[in-house]
Amino acid sequence: MPKVAVIIGSDSDLELIQACLDQLKEFGIEYELRILSAHRTPEELSKYVAQLEKRKVKIVIAGAGLAAHLAGAVASQTHLPVIGVPLSGLMGGLDALLSTAQMPGGIPVGTMAVGKPGAKNSAIFAARILALSNASLKGKLKKFQLKMKKNLRGKEKKILKLQKQRNRD
Repeated sequence: MPKVAVIIGSDSDLELIQACLDQLKEFGIEYELRILSAHRTPEELSKYVAQLEKRKVKIVIAGAGLAAHLAGAVASQTHLPVIGVPLSGLMGGLDALLSTAQMPGGIPVGTMAVGKPGAKNSAIFAARILALSNASLKGKLKKFQLKMKKNLRGKEKKILKLQKQRNRD
């Protein structure tokens, strides 16, 4: 049974949301992916959202571009945490970001950065929420952060080594 529902507004969003799916998979978090539009399939979206809690889904990640009303439409119909990922837009994603972030009081959407970084972070944020009641997942998150730290330190060592060589030349 999926713990995270990932909804995108169009098949053109799949390439950008893939970073989210990959990260969820890396953490071992079950998910399902649906393509549902706040504008083109509103009835189908409402039916799907109405069933999420009954199906034990814990978090919704909604990614959309342009008007990016998907996350807000979902948040208005559920009590589950909704993480919005603005994926693209005509203004470099700024339009999608503002549409996702500017929700009226009482309808919260946790909003990530635009595009692939936001998609990846949405999965990490979902993992952090789920880790509040899952010690195994909390351990995976700690290992993930240590791995990032090690990778950065390795890159720093390479740069420092190159700088030393250049200074000698």
